[in-house]
Amino acid sequence: MTKIHALLLFLIGFSLQLTAQQPTKPNAAEIHESIKKLNFLGSVLYIAAHPDDENTRLISYLSNKIKARTAYLSLTRGDGGQNLIGPEIRELLGVIRTQELLTARQVDGGEQRFTRANDFGYSKHPDETLAIWNKKEVLSDVVLAIRQFKPDIIINRFDHRSPGTTHGHHTTSALLSFEAFNLANTKNAYPEQVAKYGTWQAKREFFNTSWWFYGSKEKFEAADKSKLLNFNVGTYFPKLGLSNTEIASLSRSQHKSQGFGNTGTRGNQTEYIELIKGDLPKDKSNIFDGINTTWTRVKGGKAIQDILSKVERNFNYDMPSASVLELVKAYQLILNLENKHWKTQKTKEIKAIIYACSGLYLEAVADTNYGTPNSLVNVKIEAINRSSNLITLKSINLPENTSVEKNMVLTENKSFNVEEQLNIPKNTTSTTPYWLNKKGTLGMYNVADKVLIGLPETPRVYNYTFNLIINNTTISFTKPLVYKTNDPVKGEVYKPFEIIPEASVKLDEKVFIFNSNNAKNIKVTVKAGKNNLKGNLTLDIPNSWSVLPEFHSISIKNKGQEQTVVFSLKPLNKESEGSIKPVLNVDNKTYSKELIEIEYDHIPYQTVLLPSESKVVKLNIKKAGINVAYIEGAGDIVPQSLEQIGYKVTILKVEEISKENLSKFDALVVGIRAYNTLETIKFKQELLFNFVKNGGNMIVQYNTSHRLKVEKLAPYSLKLSRDRVTDETADVTFLSPNHSLLNYPNKITQNDFKGWTQERGLYFPNEWAKEFTPILSMHDKGETAKTGSLLVAKYGKGYYLYTGLSFFREFPAGVSGAYRLFANMLSIGKSN
Repeated sequence: MTKIHALLLFLIGFSLQLTAQQPTKPNAAEIHESIKKLNFLGSVLYIAAHPDDENTRLISYLSNKIKARTAYLSLTRGDGGQNLIGPEIRELLGVIRTQELLTARQVDGGEQRFTRANDFGYSKHPDETLAIWNKKEVLSDVVLAIRQFKPDIIINRFDHRSPGTTHGHHTTSALLSFEAFNLANTKNAYPEQVAKYGTWQAKREFFNTSWWFYGSKEKFEAADKSKLLNFNVGTYFPKLGLSNTEIASLSRSQHKSQGFGNTGTRGNQTEYIELIKGDLPKDKSNIFDGINTTWTRVKGGKAIQDILSKVERNFNYDMPSASVLELVKAYQLILNLENKHWKTQKTKEIKAIIYACSGLYLEAVADTNYGTPNSLVNVKIEAINRSSNLITLKSINLPENTSVEKNMVLTENKSFNVEEQLNIPKNTTSTTPYWLNKKGTLGMYNVADKVLIGLPETPRVYNYTFNLIINNTTISFTKPLVYKTNDPVKGEVYKPFEIIPEASVKLDEKVFIFNSNNAKNIKVTVKAGKNNLKGNLTLDIPNSWSVLPEFHSISIKNKGQEQTVVFSLKPLNKESEGSIKPVLNVDNKTYSKELIEIEYDHIPYQTVLLPSESKVVKLNIKKAGINVAYIEGAGDIVPQSLEQIGYKVTILKVEEISKENLSKFDALVVGIRAYNTLETIKFKQELLFNFVKNGGNMIVQYNTSHRLKVEKLAPYSLKLSRDRVTDETADVTFLSPNHSLLNYPNKITQNDFKGWTQERGLYFPNEWAKEFTPILSMHDKGETAKTGSLLVAKYGKGYYLYTGLSFFREFPAGVSGAYRLFANMLSIGKSN
């Protein structure tokens, strides 16, 4: 077993509610570490705003060195970020980043929680953030997390005292945490929570500071540190052959959609936390000083501690099963605890340890990775006891609220297998992220079922509970139904068992641009979730638009198959926009949602159901030149968007860049963050600049100054900054109103900047050579004008353009002005 593999098994922990990844199979050393954690009754809640905000070094240290139960509360799911691994943005990106957080926690040993706040994009001040978030609801979710988790200690990633110095979401997370610290212990604050979870007062609250927050290492050295605690988080774990900081890097690297791959480090590393509420520990080397973290903190805990301390001391690495009888005794005592919180948490932990020590393997596997309402699924059930302990399989509780009596001894290392059928009721709800079930607002998700608030993902509906008798004690282990198959390359592959609708419908584009009065073909794909699907498919269209045919007959023989049909949609003669929606009628039941499948190797397979709806835009757009080369950077749909308005777009890989290949194109577009993600593009820069010199147009979309792969971004001096305009409605001033970019072939007006979404743009240059002409000026409220959003320079016979405008967000939203402006950018210099 490799060190990394062993690490992942150890740090995934022994949760009985296994994810769709392969089940954990811990070794003896890993089991012993879990027993140490079982003997620690202390907890920490770490709070920040987004996926990737968390300090994995500190979370791993607290969880794996201190043995504290540690959770990360991310206020958002990161929907407003960029995606470096695929085209998903907004809600779908939020699904990916949610799973990346869960995977990161499996690595560093933490737990994961959320609020209902929607990451609407960058904001510069908490006032702006809270004008879009519902403060009362987000604050209630933070209070709820504290009351449910009951942390002894709260740590904020950001400083509540410095609004306006960082992302508004960041400071807001700290402000809400600071307020929630006392509110959680206030009976009249969100009383509906109090009735169920009671109140809770954390002992102390910290801000996870560093020299960076002070402006420089020199200022930090000179600062008053009387309220600061520090820890060496570079701890080395000999059993794993890895340092805590290496574990943290593995955890951090799970944020792949954000490009946060991290190289492990070794040696001493110090983390600082500043007390902002509560009492300062007398022993500043012990964050839990003054807090009872032993079993004696709960009534009846002394007897449990005596047993578990003995188990920890006498643990037999060659035979973990020797600890089972004592563990079962402790389990019985834990069940009798009056303290419901620690009873619930420690019951889960000790059951997982008993499971691991016994070498138990319990599993329910479906013969398909999805089922539909009113269908039958075959399920194979396996149970095996790989120890000498006497274990009896008393019964199995099936998802249909029935129980199958077995009353059979699980003989050592002899597998018990049985097959059952699962009957899925006709009114079963499809599997999808719960926070996407109902339409929310720009700043908030709408969660109708309040029990789900805070959960990282939708609980699995179909579970199998194995009721075992171990040492005359019944202990139940619940496993979600899964699907597994053998991949010739990856080997054993697990997927969650999903419920999908009997039919789903998908439009082939999210935006359809009509640049003439001619009809356009609209492809709709119907996917069958059951055999012998038959129905009629229609297309809902805007008023005064027309469609042929009126409907298509759908007939699909086998579950999982698809049928694609084509509608001919004709627009109005004048500029207009609206939406279209396919509707499938099957036996008087309609289906109008798209089934989206998200599959990346680093996260579990996901299915998402969203309304199948596309925007249609009739606009009068002119263009010069037709052939466009596109160099892809981080995922975006700009190439497809340009094809919508009549350009012939060729994806050009870096290794394909040559003088001969470039000569075929009128213009070249460099995708978002290409200069951050494409390592070898630096060797092609001169070829690209020569393309411009010879008469081509080169458009470079936004990059960040961090991790640039090229020394020379443009043929002239150009320096990137962090300037951005987050207000999508910010006024736009034309600095060069007579420039061809604003006049040819389309006349650009203020109307073209209406309807923009999320932001105007980001990471604008703030210094450039005299050869560049700035075209636009814009700024957020209270800030100076930002003039670097669109720059153009003549270079030889062609033009080089750099833009931080967020075309990659506006095109998917069907913003007509963005299309018109981009057409002008591609057409510059081609008026003759």
